[in-house]
Amino acid sequence: MITAYHRPKTLDEALALLSQPNTVPLGGGTLLSQPTTDSVHAVDLQLLGLNSLRVNGNNLELGATLTLQSLLESEHCPDALKRALKLEAPLNIRNSATLAGTLVSCDGRSTFGTVLLAMDAKIAVMSKQSAVSSNQSSAISVGEFLPLRPRGLITSISIPLNVKLAFEYVSRTPSDKPIVCVALAQWNSGRTRLAVGGFGKSPMLAMDGTASDDAATAARNAFHEANDDYGSAEYRMDVASTLAKRCMEAQ
Repeated sequence: MITAYHRPKTLDEALALLSQPNTVPLGGGTLLSQPTTDSVHAVDLQLLGLNSLRVNGNNLELGATLTLQSLLESEHCPDALKRALKLEAPLNIRNSATLAGTLVSCDGRSTFGTVLLAMDAKIAVMSKQSAVSSNQSSAISVGEFLPLRPRGLITSISIPLNVKLAFEYVSRTPSDKPIVCVALAQWNSGRTRLAVGGFGKSPMLAMDGTASDDAATAARNAFHEANDDYGSAEYRMDVASTLAKRCMEAQ
């Protein structure tokens, strides 16, 4: 339940508000609009200009409040990421949900999170340490962010464009969140990152190295304890291995 609403005009003002207890950022509103008995103060971010999208060298710089649909419709968005975005949420939600909000709230079945983990995307997070200190900014990888979800305001996300990217998944229906999904990113240097999703609290990094022949084995091993109502560990292990091979063939 939103009991107070703020619309700051500057980033400094937003960070000062967000340093207070029970205060949360409001981006697309897809989470805060859900019924809850918890009392929160909402800080609306729409006046802060955090919805940009621009190419910077070999990277695509994305503002935190850019919507999923805006990214999907961009000519700079890799095709594999577009496939993942379509699975992340239906169109009406994609038109409202922000990139940062999706990452903060995602679980292991997030296709968006899985692809960003494979791409080793970087997140810029700002926080105000105290009322008298200056704002603190840090850049962390998605792999560091997802397990801990540290407190702070995400301002931007950076993804590399100089990678070969592949994404495969299996779900009960074409529009369902996947039971298993695999994303593979490969750099010209031979570096290969394989991320898997479909289970648990966040997507998992299965490998980061140069021995791409081990991708299928790495994907299989990542699911050795992945039992839930959607599928057994044995099923996921077999499917993940197959999907990893498909991703490698697509490179």
